[in-house]
Amino acid sequence: MDLRRLLHPRGIAVFGGWQAAGVIRRCEEMGFAGPIWPVHPTRTEIEGRPAFRSVADLPETPDAAFIAVNRELSVEVVRELAARGAGGAVCYASGFKETGGRGEELQAALVAAAGDMPFFGPNCYGIINYLDGALLWFDQHGGKRCERGVAILTQSGNIALNLTMQRRGLPLAYVLTLGNQAKVGLATCLAALVDDPRVTAIGLHIEGIDDVAAFDAAGRKALAARKPVVVLKAGRSAAGAALTMSHTASLAGADEAMTALFARLGMARVNSIPVLLETLKLLHAGGALHGRDVVSLSCSGGEASLMADASEGRRLCFRGFDPDQTERVRTTLNELVTISNPLDYHTFIWAKPDQLRATFSAVMACGFDLSFLLLDLPRADRCDPADWYVSLDAWKDARDATGARTAILATLPECLPEHVAERLLADGIAPLAGMEEALAAAEAAADIGAAQARALPPPLLSAEAPAGEPVTLDEWEGKTLLARFGLAHPGGRCVPDAAAAVAAAEAMGYPVVVKAVGRTLAHKSELGAVALRLRNAAEVEAVARRMLALGEAILVEPMVQDGVAELLVGVIRDPQLGLCLVVGAGGIMVELLADRALLLLPTTEEAVREAISSLRTAPLLQGFRGRPAGDLDAAVAAVLAVARFAATYADRLVELDVNPLIVRPAGKGAVAADAFVRLVPGEPSP
Repeated sequence: MDLRRLLHPRGIAVFGGWQAAGVIRRCEEMGFAGPIWPVHPTRTEIEGRPAFRSVADLPETPDAAFIAVNRELSVEVVRELAARGAGGAVCYASGFKETGGRGEELQAALVAAAGDMPFFGPNCYGIINYLDGALLWFDQHGGKRCERGVAILTQSGNIALNLTMQRRGLPLAYVLTLGNQAKVGLATCLAALVDDPRVTAIGLHIEGIDDVAAFDAAGRKALAARKPVVVLKAGRSAAGAALTMSHTASLAGADEAMTALFARLGMARVNSIPVLLETLKLLHAGGALHGRDVVSLSCSGGEASLMADASEGRRLCFRGFDPDQTERVRTTLNELVTISNPLDYHTFIWAKPDQLRATFSAVMACGFDLSFLLLDLPRADRCDPADWYVSLDAWKDARDATGARTAILATLPECLPEHVAERLLADGIAPLAGMEEALAAAEAAADIGAAQARALPPPLLSAEAPAGEPVTLDEWEGKTLLARFGLAHPGGRCVPDAAAAVAAAEAMGYPVVVKAVGRTLAHKSELGAVALRLRNAAEVEAVARRMLALGEAILVEPMVQDGVAELLVGVIRDPQLGLCLVVGAGGIMVELLADRALLLLPTTEEAVREAISSLRTAPLLQGFRGRPAGDLDAAVAAVLAVARFAATYADRLVELDVNPLIVRPAGKGAVAADAFVRLVPGEPSP
């Protein structure tokens, strides 16, 4: 869908009364250069401009229209505009699908009337293009014209209005509200904004995704173009996927799957509007960060301590200075100053431009990915900020001399005046407000940078749910099927009776594991259907006889005794995003620890390795406290085997659970000790 005429109109038509008049005023205030044509059935002029009776009477075909008439009439206006070949419209009226009943019928009629013509809404507050001064927006707003800036998409008109009122120096290129997304949705807008070279970064405030496949394509387009995207999504606390029979399904929820989607597409998810704005500022000033090494400077020990506390738990590295760097920085400062990161350079060099430049340059030359200068400017109405400007100028000079990536960080937003923030941004220095917000922004920018450095992800598997009633395979069936895709298991035998169980145990050697197997046995441990470390024929026979009453057959396996760690590898089907791969801490602690990472399919070896390494229990695989290191390569290969199986059976698989995957010492592999598979009967995908 082509939005170019709608987003960059040369001529605008407005329909309605006072809202139409508001659009005219907003465009005039922003210096829109093209014609604006009011359309009204009875009035002869609106805001001093001659009014036309109908679409047919317009002197030219409009590129964009703002329609603020009742919902029934909106359908007719859209039909007439589409027939005239208009570039698109904003439908302001409410009372459509969001109200149900008659509203749903009218929304369907509106879509049909539009044909191929794009429109925002209905139930849409409007859209703003600050780059060209084109506002399909009737209300007040706080933005101004700019030559380049960030774009913000939101499903909330009021939040859009509030965001235009920010005083943080952030230049807004576009503010788009989506309304009901009957024709133009989030994915279409995202793809269109990626194409505008004047857009430096894109912020999304969303409640849901209209079209996952289209959003995936638009996200991959943004990632390929290195256009940073930041997401603030409502509903972090929403209920997760429906609890079914597997451990995996009880661990992973719908919101977690959305987070995995954003991460896959290189989008940074943030948790608040202030962090959204600070992240967009940092990205606007210089794009994504290439790494996570950061340094903080201030003239206050208190600020340095607060910064150190705020950095705790962040995925950022406040690395120390090496000996040579320490000496170079030390030569610029008083001997009483301790050289550390965060650095408190004291007030010995306060308001001394040459010495400030020397210290700042020495620190910036140390190769950090981002350098912060903590500086809260005083109130200009009661104080003289001249001495603070000395630090700002020295910081810019040092940046110019070193080429370092830099930011000014005020601990309070009110201590970073808007005109100062705008000046800093014009100089390529990010003006950030709030320690927590600034560090979150740096973390987000580093996440985007890491994603941009990776290979572009493949398109998502189809999210369409399989048709038919699923069946649950017994453990041996599941293991045998997964083994075809490269997932190793201990190498047991499925037998019909106790005598055969003893014979199998004798053949493979003790100790052994004996299990009851059957398609109704989902959680065998809770049912007493698993016996470990059986060491002789008598034990095997007694256990096997008891377990015959629990299942349909007996599974005898060698006891794996050298496990270094236990993982869970599972697949669930999210109703919107399709198949999700879950990797986490396994065994009996799976729900208690809730230590997992979620990936969407298809995935890559790099993503799987990163997911395993992100677990809190990952140190067990690295040789924790003198224990042998685990076979990480085998664990990654096992997860990829499950992913290949899921991709092959994508149109049939409902859920899968390998728990535990026992990771043995390095070089000895990883084996699936248990497997649970539910799928719809039929042949796998070709």
